[in-house]
Amino acid sequence: MRKAYDIGFGVSEQELVIDELSLNGKLPEWIEGTLLRNGPGTFKAGDQNYRHWFDGLAMLHKFTFRGGKVSYANKYLECNAYREAMDKGKIAYSEFATDPCYSLFDRVKEVFDPQFTDSAKVNVGELHGKFVALGEPSLQVEFDPETLKSVGVFAYDGKVKQHVTTVHPHIHNDEIINLTTRFGRVSNYRFMKLEREQSPELVAKQRVKEPAYIHSFGMSPNYLILTEYPFVVNPLSILFHAKPFIENFKWKPERGTKIYIFDRHTGELVKKTITDSFFAFHHVNAFEQNGELIFDIVAYPDPEIIDSFYLDRIRAEDQVLPGGEIRRYRLNPTGNGGVDYEILSDEGIELPRFDYDSLNMDGSYQYIYSIGINKSKKNSFYDQIVKTDLKSGKSKVWSEENCFPGEPVFLPDPAGKKEDDGVNLSVVLDEANGNSFLLVLDSSSFTEIARATIPQPVLFGYHGNFYNNI
Repeated sequence: MRKAYDIGFGVSEQELVIDELSLNGKLPEWIEGTLLRNGPGTFKAGDQNYRHWFDGLAMLHKFTFRGGKVSYANKYLECNAYREAMDKGKIAYSEFATDPCYSLFDRVKEVFDPQFTDSAKVNVGELHGKFVALGEPSLQVEFDPETLKSVGVFAYDGKVKQHVTTVHPHIHNDEIINLTTRFGRVSNYRFMKLEREQSPELVAKQRVKEPAYIHSFGMSPNYLILTEYPFVVNPLSILFHAKPFIENFKWKPERGTKIYIFDRHTGELVKKTITDSFFAFHHVNAFEQNGELIFDIVAYPDPEIIDSFYLDRIRAEDQVLPGGEIRRYRLNPTGNGGVDYEILSDEGIELPRFDYDSLNMDGSYQYIYSIGINKSKKNSFYDQIVKTDLKSGKSKVWSEENCFPGEPVFLPDPAGKKEDDGVNLSVVLDEANGNSFLLVLDSSSFTEIARATIPQPVLFGYHGNFYNNI
């Protein structure tokens, strides 16, 4: 087993507060603010091991840039799943692909009171001034961005208890929209809108017999895009908890992929169409041009990528991790006709980012930044950062021997004139040295500007965001 996998899917030994990290290189003077990241802090509870990359107990990471220096802090997310795991020395709550070891009594109790995790480990967001750790369970965890201490829970849907929410809310002006799924005899997808000082508002809903696993959705100026992959579940399996959450879902490619288009302003379902079966975690961007609705998405032929993230498969090293392909789908949102797509790059990627603040819902955007897989090495985990030019289809790559980067968060240069004037921030696990560093890449040339070294490893995580106001 590679040392990197042992470290990256291991245990964070310490919660740290470091006023100044060791820095190689020089930071641009304009970088002022804080990068907040989320992801697992441990894949063990006592002597028990979590099974999947999407399991584990959440840990927040904070990198603050001030006066050309970088400070760092990390802290486990204070939630019931973490507290009980520490108190009992074992896995206490059901995670994405791991259940606790239940006794017969516990199994019966679980039917009537399912203990789904509140370890919100996937993303972070600022929702009308509240900083929130985002996960797919029904409650998100609000935290103090200065101390990283939890301060309460947050729900998108105040009237109806949702069971799953996406971890990628869309934020536009003063409006936040997210998609929740309610499991029941009659299940529903529900688009919820949050406006400052207002109660949550239902924007659109769609009844569904077998809900799909949906990690994100698309939004354009006038439409909401619900892409329902044929990876679906009998809702009773979720409610009565027959297996770990994701193992209740079944791949039914004969259903095809259903695409629902809702009017963003009225909530009306304006189009439903079916295309060939595929699977995806991440919508990238959506926009409207010449009467067409266009959306970009990182797609796979099936949900095999989920199985590829079981830790025993990653550690076996004999698998080749599937790479997602950037597809551009086109359809007429109100007229006849189906949907077509083209592939925009031949690189296999995941965790896509772009200049969301400036170019969300704007069809002129040109660059996507992501992690990817070196095809010549065929590692079983992501080992490079990729910049994709959507107009030419060409890519630039950053990689370093025995290094495993995380999601590259784009930060635009406020004085920049081109879309790629800025930097990308990525937390990289350094296998040789047994720790991690924060890499600062020039987004245009895709060359290193600086790196800030962390004295311990940061486990393989998922998403984060940069905030100028912290």
